[in-house]
Amino acid sequence: MDNFNSAEFEVAPNKKLKTISQEFKKSFDLSLVFYIGNMIADADLTLTQLNKKTSKKINTNADGLKIKGSLKIKNVENLFLEHFGVKIQIKDASAKKLIPDNITIGQAVRGEY
Repeated sequence: MDNFNSAEFEVAPNKKLKTISQEFKKSFDLSLVFYIGNMIADADLTLTQLNKKTSKKINTNADGLKIKGSLKIKNVENLFLEHFGVKIQIKDASAKKLIPDNITIGQAVRGEY
């Protein structure tokens, strides 16, 4: 067992997407990518600003969201969708390779895929 499974990451809706992504990378050494539809969202936007760029309703009044390293990738992606109404993908540290949905963040960090 390592510290990635017990690590926590909190998302506040008033932060810029790039700040959220940087903090996620600092916590888990994985990349968090936000989308508007099927296109990557502008990282300088906040969730509130992203709401103005998409036809899908983004919940900018949602409380902060806590992510733990023991959560599966698909569950984290679903939490962002359910909590904020925003689509994300989790990729490796270089942001080039998608992480499989069925493993935990901790497994992804250790390269167990």
